Amino acid sequence: MTKHMTGTRQEWLGARLALLEAEKELTRRSDELARRRQELPWVRIDKEYRFETDGGSASLTDLFRGRSQLLVYHFMFGPDYTAGCPSCSAIADGFDGFVVHLANHDVTLSAVSRAPLAKLQAYKRRMGWSFPWASSFGGDFNADFNVWFTEQQQREGSVEYNYRRGSHATDATTVPAPLAEIASGVGTDWATYTRERPGMSAFALEDGVVHHTYSTYARGVDGLWGMYQWLDRAPRGRNETGVWWRRHDEYNEG
Repeated sequence: MTKHMTGTRQEWLGARLALLEAEKELTRRSDELARRRQELPWVRIDKEYRFETDGGSASLTDLFRGRSQLLVYHFMFGPDYTAGCPSCSAIADGFDGFVVHLANHDVTLSAVSRAPLAKLQAYKRRMGWSFPWASSFGGDFNADFNVWFTEQQQREGSVEYNYRRGSHATDATTVPAPLAEIASGVGTDWATYTRERPGMSAFALEDGVVHHTYSTYARGVDGLWGMYQWLDRAPRGRNETGVWWRRHDEYNEG
């Protein structure tokens, strides 16, 4: 027998209608935040970034693919990784479904990672993905957008991530086993793994000039993680006691 509170349909409807008012308020607040994102001042980018893509060497402008808006997902896949971050992979599982709709609304969605292109291409084949994914290997793009840090920065506590500066150095002996398992799953130790960080950045192309318009990190990408939007509406919610998710080809399902 369930231990959860039960009630009649009438009691459920009364509680649901009260919740609906709160949900509507959250929706209005979310719309307001979206407008505030769009009102942020744009920052002109004059630096020449280079990327390697399936179509060859590319500039930041090239990543727009002829459109005026570009959304970049900063996918954690460093040069030393042997596989992509499982959390980023879970987020990216939804990209192929969104790419075509965004492309037909003047928006290009692309992932960018520091790993060499050949590693990204091999991992895309493994995952069965087709969305654009560019390599920034050897360039400053990830560092400039605060999603990659050097070992020295990590050691000195000069890492700036999610608009905060502080120490992110980690004693390997204090890393919980589930987190160590994540690092091991990408072929690194925890310190190396966490020098890469997740995030997303938005850019606009106007009159031949690229502008940076928005970036978000950490829980700021939570809304892009499709499975969590479904879990938040499931009877038991996220119901998490640790790191439970895997790459989609690693679950023990028939």
